[in-house]
Amino acid sequence: MKKILSVVMVMALMLVSSFIVVRTASAEEFKMTGTISKIELAADGKSATALLKDSKTEELITITVTDELTLDKFKDKRIVEGDEIRTKYETDGGKNISKMFKKTAGC
Repeated sequence: MKKILSVVMVMALMLVSSFIVVRTASAEEFKMTGTISKIELAADGKSATALLKDSKTEELITITVTDELTLDKFKDKRIVEGDEIRTKYETDGGKNISKMFKKTAGC
């Protein structure tokens, strides 16, 4: 009986510790809606940084965009400064990396 109890306790401890490790290893994802204050395309055209003003907190947030679809919209002016944007991003190494970047009113 003691042996079974010990095995159950060890398994429970392993389960709890694995949840803690998974939780700390995952990046935190944020959602926000805001207005573009500034867009800067990289010289190689493979990334861009967008400075957004959060509509709720009025805070300025810099987001790095790397997906081709959004970069094409920046290049042909379908997304420009002053547009309202809905975005999802995650913080990785002090940078906010875009996961989704779309106009709120279509496109």
